[in-house]
Parts: sequence; C-alpha cells; structure tokens
Amino acid sequence: MIFENIALQVPRILLPKPDTDLTKWAIIACDQYTSEPEYWQKAAETAAAKPSTLKVIFPEVFLEDDDSEQRITAINKAMQEYLDQEVLEEQSEGFILVDRQTSEVASRKGLMVALDLDQYDYSEGATTLIRATEGTIVDRLPPRIRVRENAPIELPHIMVLIDDPERTVIEPLFEKKLEKAYDVPLMLNGGHVKGWHVNDSETVGQVTKALAKLADPDHFSKRYNVQDKPVVLYAMGDGNHSFATAKAIWEELKKTASDKKAIMNHPARFALVELVNVHDPGLEFEAIYRVVFDVDSENLLASMTEFCAKQGASVTLHRCVDQVELAARQACETGDNKHLIPFVDATGPGLLVVANPSFHLTVATLQSFLDDYLAKNSKARIDYIHGDEPVSRLGSQPGNIGFFLPSISKHDLFKTIILDGALPRKTFSMGEADEKRFYLECRKIV
Repeated sequence: MIFENIALQVPRILLPKPDTDLTKWAIIACDQYTSEPEYWQKAAETAAAKPSTLKVIFPEVFLEDDDSEQRITAINKAMQEYLDQEVLEEQSEGFILVDRQTSEVASRKGLMVALDLDQYDYSEGATTLIRATEGTIVDRLPPRIRVRENAPIELPHIMVLIDDPERTVIEPLFEKKLEKAYDVPLMLNGGHVKGWHVNDSETVGQVTKALAKLADPDHFSKRYNVQDKPVVLYAMGDGNHSFATAKAIWEELKKTASDKKAIMNHPARFALVELVNVHDPGLEFEAIYRVVFDVDSENLLASMTEFCAKQGASVTLHRCVDQVELAARQACETGDNKHLIPFVDATGPGLLVVANPSFHLTVATLQSFLDDYLAKNSKARIDYIHGDEPVSRLGSQPGNIGFFLPSISKHDLFKTIILDGALPRKTFSMGEADEKRFYLECRKIV
C-alpha cells in the first residue's frame, strides 16, 4: 500500500527466523565509534560465527582501509546468502512498533515505515514533504552508494522525526493488543528493544489518517504560524547520508529505466526508516563534538582568530588549569552575541570566546572555520564524536584538539527548518552513541 499524500508505503519487512540469536544479530549503526576500532572488535567477538548484521554492514571506522572493495563484495554476498538460506523471513505487509530502552532513558518509541524517496530533497531550498535537517556532504555518498547499489536488501539505522505534540501517530498504538515481533537485549551497553507487528487494516488506517492530518496545509499553517510555506511532514534525525544514498540510487534507476511508468513500482523508490515523535520524552538531543587530528593546535587556534576577524568577529583565547577553572571562566562570560567554545588539546583545557559572530548557532561558527581550515591542510582530519570522555581522551593527545559544543532544543527543530532551512552538518545527535539505532529489520530493494 502506498499513500502518496503522506509519502509513505506500508512495507513488507524482513526479520530473522525465530531461532536466530537476535542479540548477536543486532548491531549498532555503522557511523558510530568511528575513532574506536576496539568497539567493533568487541562486537565481532560477541557476534562470533552466528548470523549477524555485522556481516552485512560497513562500519565507517574501516572506510579508509585498503580492503574496502573486497569488504563490499563480501557484504553483498552475505546479504544474498541470508536470503537464499532463509535466515530472513518476509513478514506480512505492515509496520513495526518499536520501544527502545537505553542506558539513558527507559523508553523511546518509534514506528518502522517506508518513506517515498520521490518526496525527499536534501538540496538547499527544498520544498518536499521529507527534508534534511542538516547539510548533506555529497562527498560522503560514494562509499555508501557502492555498498547499496548491488545490495539485495537494506538495513536501516535511519530515524526520521515527526512533530506531533498531541501524540496522535505512534503513542496510541501502545494501547492496542499487538503481536510481538521481537524482544532483544542489545550488546555492548545498547540496552533493550521490543517490537510489535502493526498489520491490521484498521490500525494501519489509524496511523495514516493521523499523519495526513499533520500534513494538512491548513493545520500546518496554524501550527507554525506561517503562510504559503510548503508542508514539512518528516525531518531527518539520524542517518541523513544513508537516506541521501538511497535517494541517489533511486534517481539513477529512474534515469536509466526504459519503462518510466513501471519503475515507479520499484522497491528502491522507498527506504525503510524508524519514525520518532520529536516530543517523545525518551528522545534527547545531544551536541556532536569535533576532534581534529594531525594538527598543530596552536596554529589551528591562531588560524581561527584570523578567520573570524575577516568575518567581523573577534576571538579571545583563555587557557585553563583544569575543568573547574574552565567552568568558572564560562560562567564569567555573560552578555549577548557571544559563542563559547570549550576545547582541549595536549596543553590542557581552554575556552574560545567569539564575539559578534556571523552565525546564529555556535556550531555554525566553528564548522565554517573548520571546513576552511581542513580544505587548506590536507594532512589534518576530523571526526564527529559523542560524549565528553572520548573527546577529552582523544583531544588531549599530542597533535589533536577536541571541541565541545552546546546542544539545540528539539522543540525548535521543525520551525527552524521551515524558516531557515537545513542546519549546519553534525549540529545535533539523537542521544549518545550507545543509544543509536541497532540494525534489526531488513527489506528487499530489488
């Protein structure tokens, strides 16, 4: 079933057969722990020789390795073997209701659906029902495209947000008696996840009607107090580049199709995602920090002062003895029109105070400089990291520097997207690293 008015398909989801050890099967999103290969070694040891999504994903920590093409070939082969050996079983047409418990929250609710890539656009000025929340880095798509272009199945770590303050779409489903799909303790501090089938016509209709109300232009205009603005029903949360990869492959399929009408029924037109209500109490927005490697931190900090000066801003650098002094320094920096950016390098902690910044968000001030600096310094590289501890540990090593950033309010997200467009890339994260979505459900895309 396809509901074009809300850019949604009711999918046929694939799940592992009942005797599969789902704790070994489920693996965290591939874009996590990208500077911590030891995590992925532990995951491999935990999964051992059992069926596991670890065999059908490409952890980004290994993207720079020399064996990437062999790894992609092995991934596609393993996918096909899981289908041929009936490790994966197709479920009846329907959604899956999800309840995730993490180390940080007791419950985060979601709903597995398939979204229409024809109604998604990540370019600046997009007017589609599905929008990117942050800038899409086109250069990051090719390795993902190589994994997906010959893949027979997709495994989503994509989480897409809806703005449903009255809790009309997902939350009412927990009041129904639904058939359980899975109940899985997750490895390596991942918490626990439960799923239920949503496949009867009445309940599916309840979901689609609620989404249609959110997408109603009059409702949308009143909700956000805007006029003549195109409706945004879905905003990307996690997995922006994975969704953009699916979009790129879909556009190529359309372009090369001999039958332009028949191609619209191709399963690759849709992508499996987990919908999450931005108002869910279990959904937390965390800042994403930066660590820059292989640099002279003093040179980098001096370069930032010069960069900001050219934009009419001034930068004051404060070196601190410890975190107590850093906190006290931050408390002293009162007044408007300032961005405070704590950092750590081999010398210790410090604080950058940017006065009269050119950008509204602190992350935009830092990222605009880092983009410029990295373009001029080919040896330097950056990673985007969750959590204070790894940033402190990695940033304090010689030749590195780590930056800490404030989080944004999740309640402002949709209106910001409507009025200002996509945020700077890597502005926010939905939870800490171990709270990210684990691969579990699959779907055929051929």
